[in-house]
Amino acid sequence: MTARLAHILRHPIKAVGVEEIARASLHAGRALASDRRWAVAHRSAKFEGQPGAWQSKLNFLRGVAGPELMAITARSDGAKVSLHHPRAGTIALDMASEADHLRLIAWLTPLWPEGRPAPSHVVEVPGQALTDWPDPFLSLLSLASLDALSHHAGRPLHPNRWRGNLWIAGWEPLAERALIGRRLRIGTAMLEIVQPVTRCRATCVNPETGADDCDTLAALDTLWGHKDFGVYARVLTGGEIAQGDAVEII
Repeated sequence: MTARLAHILRHPIKAVGVEEIARASLHAGRALASDRRWAVAHRSAKFEGQPGAWQSKLNFLRGVAGPELMAITARSDGAKVSLHHPRAGTIALDMASEADHLRLIAWLTPLWPEGRPAPSHVVEVPGQALTDWPDPFLSLLSLASLDALSHHAGRPLHPNRWRGNLWIAGWEPLAERALIGRRLRIGTAMLEIVQPVTRCRATCVNPETGADDCDTLAALDTLWGHKDFGVYARVLTGGEIAQGDAVEII
């Protein structure tokens, strides 16, 4: 079976909504466009206002600290972002508007746990994705690995638990881990697999309900002996990718 690109996912606001798209333009040395373009800082962040460079995930709202955030979905077109949560409903935002930043903070506050540092303000660092690493990585995951883990866990595990970018169909379970150091061609782009993605407890949360309902870390450890799921890749040669594109190992 030829491996193919099954899903392309991005997260316009870090930890606040996942969006599936049909195609994307990749650029050498860059993260997926509009992925983690914005983030929401909390009141205990180690900076004030707008930082001039990448900042650690510990400064921002995250699903591991606020499980209900995991149930948010997104739709975006440039700075226009619409978010939906099963309890909070839908909010349409212009992320270029300071007033809409305040509306977003107000919308998020009831979803954020009491006792945690409260949402403070929206952050954007032009040209820098606010991903967990400062490096311009994309995350790449395997549907076969997800199926194997779901079988082991005794329940279907939704892809959105993992906040990945590119989902591949057609590989054997855990084949992606053996590709570290190898190159892939997807569409007209070329990527290099760099390192595994080590997971946190945010993946224990059901993205349809926002409830912590499965110990995915224990499942990973008992099935494969580690807490990694997926791999990071960097774009070596830019190009166009689309759902259904063949994935060729170089």
